[in-house]
Amino acid sequence: QVQLVESGGGSVQAGGSLRLSCKFSGSIFSINSMSWHRQAPGKARELVAQINKLGGTNYLGAVRGRFDISKDDRNNVLILEMNNLKPEDSGVYYCSAVIGPLVNRQTVWGQGTQVAVSS
Repeated sequence: QVQLVESGGGSVQAGGSLRLSCKFSGSIFSINSMSWHRQAPGKARELVAQINKLGGTNYLGAVRGRFDISKDDRNNVLILEMNNLKPEDSGVYYCSAVIGPLVNRQTVWGQGTQVAVSS
């Protein structure tokens, strides 16, 4: 199994920056892709950024150009650099990993870290 532990959330004013980290451990060889999702109060969880095994990335349109996802395979850390933050970026941010073979894919989630952006 894979374990995910996020850190780096906090409160910041609009226009500021935050760096989220997700330490992954366990059966990391089984990881296919990793992502950051977020969930604001009363809203559905949404995909913010994703990175695959080859380093290819995908972003939610609202964050493209402001957020950057990367993975440090030496230290087993997934990173989300968030710049020019807006109040609508507030929410709980979750790290996730898609693991396993194609016939038995599973998604593992971290516990989440809170991000609050004030105007």
